[in-house]
Amino acid sequence: MFGIHLKRITIIVHDLAMTALAFALSVFLRWPLREIEPRLSAFAAALPILLVLAAIAYRHFGLYRSKWRFASLPDLFNIFKAASFLAVALLVVDYAFVARGLNPRFLFGEKAAFLYWVLQMFLLGGPRLAYRYLKYVQSRRPADRGAVANALVLGRPAEAEIVLRALESGLRKRFAARGVLSPRASDLGLAIRGVQVLGDYGELERVVAESNDNNLPITRLIFAPSEFTPDEESERLLATARKLGIALLRMQTLEESEDQAALAPVEIEDLLFRPSVEVDRPRLAAALQGRRVLVTGGGGSIGSEICHRVVAFGAAQLMIVENSEPALHAILEALEEHRSQTRIEGALADVRDRDRLAALCDSFAPDLVFHAAALKQLPFLERDWAEGVKTNIVGSRNVADAARGAAAVVMISTDKAVDPVSVLGATKRFAEMYVQLADAEARAAGRRRLISVRFGNVLGSVGSVVPKFKAQIARGGPVTVTHPDMVRYFMTVREACDLVLTAAANAVAPTHAEGAAASVYVLKMGQPARIVDLARRMIRLAGFEPDKDIEIVFTGARTGERLNEHLFAADEPAVDIGVPGVTAARTPPVDRARMERWLADLERCARAGDRAGAEAILGEAIPAFGRRAVSLAEAQPSAVVTDLAQARRR
Repeated sequence: MFGIHLKRITIIVHDLAMTALAFALSVFLRWPLREIEPRLSAFAAALPILLVLAAIAYRHFGLYRSKWRFASLPDLFNIFKAASFLAVALLVVDYAFVARGLNPRFLFGEKAAFLYWVLQMFLLGGPRLAYRYLKYVQSRRPADRGAVANALVLGRPAEAEIVLRALESGLRKRFAARGVLSPRASDLGLAIRGVQVLGDYGELERVVAESNDNNLPITRLIFAPSEFTPDEESERLLATARKLGIALLRMQTLEESEDQAALAPVEIEDLLFRPSVEVDRPRLAAALQGRRVLVTGGGGSIGSEICHRVVAFGAAQLMIVENSEPALHAILEALEEHRSQTRIEGALADVRDRDRLAALCDSFAPDLVFHAAALKQLPFLERDWAEGVKTNIVGSRNVADAARGAAAVVMISTDKAVDPVSVLGATKRFAEMYVQLADAEARAAGRRRLISVRFGNVLGSVGSVVPKFKAQIARGGPVTVTHPDMVRYFMTVREACDLVLTAAANAVAPTHAEGAAASVYVLKMGQPARIVDLARRMIRLAGFEPDKDIEIVFTGARTGERLNEHLFAADEPAVDIGVPGVTAARTPPVDRARMERWLADLERCARAGDRAGAEAILGEAIPAFGRRAVSLAEAQPSAVVTDLAQARRR
């Protein structure tokens, strides 16, 4: 941090010194020495005033917003505006003094002001351009020595230039651009920052072969940010790159500063199904900046990404609540690499522990709470149903009750909560109902918002089909799919986390009156896709042929699993909340007395191991789940089931 301030001070001192030099040179070039001497005391008195005015002008016109090695036309235009302002200021003061009779003649005059204007732009802009050129020359030297990996940049000229600039700065010690491939054949022969366009995407194999013949083997392909989209062309490039043994990378969107470029490997899941849903990032930054944020389950695949996003958007403090010590350690270690201003702390705690959770919230006093702690593996919850009740239902209630002082609480739910047929879906739907009830009560009192967010299948998250299929493909198959007609909605981890943050931003500052009361948000995920199509596509992207090189085996649907998922129930009309890519469900209201009775009975059943009783209670609370509860109750009667039957008769 001290180094950054020292550099900034050095630049300011340089600019003020150049201002004084421009002033002196303009006087010297305009007036003979015999005419300068009578004016010397006036010039000396005017110089400090000019330097103060220059310091204010340079800051106002943004001369210190970008670094010298990225000096560009907008930076030169800012210098033009600042120099013009100062030259005009000199003339205005000069004329004012003469008009008031304070000076018998012009001290400066138009010619001197013009000379000052030209010299000032040259002395401010010249060093910046020279420094940028020096850095450019330095960036070429390691590449000429062959000390770095050879790469081809993929993208249109304007996009490719972004990558080339990044390679010249922070990444120059790792990669050397040997050429550019553009999707437009008309760009052939163009030179971008000294790097030639060698062909279009279809000529990848030819360009790689020619580079190998010239003893410059290509080992990396780098996608420009806006050029990487999930389409057939990107898929062909991925398949070709895998065949040639070349790693495919993509330039990530730069959210902090342009000199912190990062390259990420292209994964198979990055190319699946559809373009990502974009959200209003400035709005998210405004909602999170300076906030105190608490994340439960912060060591999980979704929770950890939420933590990264919270830090990137400038939260003041972050507390991560996690019941797994290794997971908590891993996310804290990962966040340390951000070197951000966010104060980060972790707490080992389980959301089932009501007193511990309340104590944490009381001491930390969060503004925003993201509840990502949950049990989500369908087969496990079908067997260990009581654990699902304790974590997904009781744990969610504990979080909602503990965070009474927060401006917003966002709970992660699932599309399996819509007309549920599994224990996972039922427990998450019940948690939605409690959050909805707490939200209605809080809104009536004018306090906070509590929102549930429904996810589809999150590509690449722990336990999802994508890591499973990737591992099976790496072993040579077979790839196992439960049913040929199994259909699911899909979303990326980044989309999932952006939806969670959007829910919080909209809860704090609603954009649409009609959706202000809605408490269940849903991402617009387009059309669902068949799991078997996903498997076949992943096999092809890995460079194999489905059912020929790698077999697909159908294992049969699991207990609690249905062929199609839905985003809204029949009694949940969709509501526009005024946020692109996100909609909401208006769910039926819930009564507090019945909710408390259901919760007490569910906790009693979970302690007693009374599955039939628990499912009967869930069936009463969630009519769509009732059929399953009734069938299990007939096979395994319980005291709670008898009580429910008597209650219905009354």
